[in-house]
Amino acid sequence: VQLQASGGGLVQPGGSLRLSCAASGTISSINVMGWSRQAPGKQRELVAAITSGGSTNYSDSVKGRFTISRDNAWNTVWNTVYLQMNSLNPEDTAVYYCNAITGVVITTSSGTQVTVSS
Repeated sequence: VQLQASGGGLVQPGGSLRLSCAASGTISSINVMGWSRQAPGKQRELVAAITSGGSTNYSDSVKGRFTISRDNAWNTVWNTVYLQMNSLNPEDTAVYYCNAITGVVITTSSGTQVTVSS
């Protein structure tokens, strides 16, 4: 599985951004995809996840503001997972990573920087 994350940038407090993660390879083996983030000086935090069945889960820090979604059901060619981020605040500033779990293997994309600042 290969993952490519994109969509980060600079946004003002209260603004929105949408991150995208394009998955390729044997994606039919993926059980869960998600987004994690790491702010300077802090541990990496899983903020949202979506299962192959479509169930979603969020960290308390983003619940009600972030929405994870996907283009379609897992298939063997490609899939894209999105993270819609609304009502952003400076505490959301971090490098965001896309993750895919296949069995016990976790694949992580390169990061995309999200900066929330006026």
